[in-house]
Amino acid sequence: MKRFALAVICSALATSALAAAKPCEELKAEIEAKIQARGVTSYTLEIVKNEEVHDQNMVVGSCEYGTKKIIYQKNDR
Repeated sequence: MKRFALAVICSALATSALAAAKPCEELKAEIEAKIQARGVTSYTLEIVKNEEVHDQNMVVGSCEYGTKKIIYQKNDR
């Protein structure tokens, strides 16, 4: 029984750590680094409020407790 209680407590702590809000600028910088590592040179990343998202396929991240999204658009030359 003690092991079960310990497992439940550890799971709750791990879940709350994963759900911590990440600042949008920090998340945007991480996403930008991944995009640049893949060699993409012409793109736009924009932080917008949830209600401003028109195409869910453009969303690449969620931040500030899910109140904002980061959208990606590849710019054609």
